Amino acid sequence: MARPRTAARTVEHPDLSEVSLQQVLEALVDPVRRLVVSQLDRAGEDMSCGTFEAPVSLSTLTHHFNVLREAGVIRQYYVGTTKLNTLRTDEMEQRFPGLLSAVLAASAAEGEAGGA
Repeated sequence: MARPRTAARTVEHPDLSEVSLQQVLEALVDPVRRLVVSQLDRAGEDMSCGTFEAPVSLSTLTHHFNVLREAGVIRQYYVGTTKLNTLRTDEMEQRFPGLLSAVLAASAAEGEAGGA
C-alpha cells in the first residue's frame, strides 16, 4: 500500500505593509537576533537553521527566528526537511528605507569595537 501524500511544508510570512516600524525595531533590538541578521547578510546566501553560530540553545534560536520572521525581517522556507532562512533585504528597503543597512553597519561597528 502506498504511503499517503503529504502537503508541502509552508511557513507563513507577513505582508510588510502590515508590519510596523515598532515591530521591526523590537525584533532587531535583541543582540542574538542582530547576530542572526548579520550572519545572513555576510553569508550572501540562504542559510539553514543549524548553520548559525549563536550563544543560545537551538530551541531558543528557533524562538529568535520566529520573531524575525513575524517582523518581516527574514523569510523561511523548506527544501526537503531543511528549513532555510533569507533576509528580506529588498522588501525591507522598500518599506523602511535604509533601516536594515543602518542596523547592519552599526552592529558591525559595535562588534569591531568589542561590543556585544
